[in-house]
Amino acid sequence: MDAEAYRATMADLLRRKIPSVVKEVVTAAIDKKAEKTVVINLKGVTEMTDFIVICHGQSSRQNRAIADEIQHRLREKFRRKAFGVEGKNSTDWILLDYVDFVVHVFSQENRSKFSLEKLWMDGKRYDFFRD
Repeated sequence: MDAEAYRATMADLLRRKIPSVVKEVVTAAIDKKAEKTVVINLKGVTEMTDFIVICHGQSSRQNRAIADEIQHRLREKFRRKAFGVEGKNSTDWILLDYVDFVVHVFSQENRSKFSLEKLWMDGKRYDFFRD
């Protein structure tokens, strides 16, 4: 993402009615070059969680770096620790469960395979990328 696209994406993120902690997740993911970052608002759709953040990286190393950066920033800025972390060893699908929101960091192949955006299409979707 070039500098102009980054500024536009961050400005769009600031305008959205999304909790600041979820905005920080999006920012951390984008700063680590996550691809096609999406937030889905599930309030009123399910009681499982309020928001889902979905993104993917281009390699196992990048996926781990994205997940690590998210965890680091939320610990530092919000004193939040993930309730559960899964997939950190395989890195094809890393799940960070913060109870009121869940972060999914996929490999590109698994993101297409599991297609969570379609599964949760009843929720309000916010895209933070440009095609």
